Amino acid sequence: MSRSKKTKIKAILRGKNHSISSILAGILISICLLGIIIPQTTAADYTNATNASYVAKAANEAKKVVKTIKVVITAYSSTPDQTDGSPFITASNKYVRDGIIANNMLPFGTKIRIPELYGNKVFTVEDRMNKKKGNYHFDIWMANRPLAINFGARTAKIEILEN
Repeated sequence: MSRSKKTKIKAILRGKNHSISSILAGILISICLLGIIIPQTTAADYTNATNASYVAKAANEAKKVVKTIKVVITAYSSTPDQTDGSPFITASNKYVRDGIIANNMLPFGTKIRIPELYGNKVFTVEDRMNKKKGNYHFDIWMANRPLAINFGARTAKIEILEN
């Protein structure tokens, strides 16, 4: 690095060039706020899921099961290494939330249940997976990486519900 570039950087860090240091501070604050606000929003949705599932339970029980199939189920979270360039937006252009599931076989909006693991909770296909995962692989969105890792990989029957 040239001597003049080092001098400019030192001046910015010392605060001599207030406009550039203000911009850098604003960028850093924005990044920190995004890291705090976005996960709390999605975690809140996840935390309140039990209340929402209780309210929706009666409506979900009325849904007719069209087909039952045995599949592999894994989990993912909104981290760049597990998603594409927009980790909080699904392939169907919706924001991630509790109840989102990814699959390559079923159309967007398809409702499913995983009774062995989640009872009457209804999931909606709103995302896609890497093509090499195949059609009989489902990926549940979770609020954070540790939840997704702890879920692991499981084999279970899913119920595809009437729309």
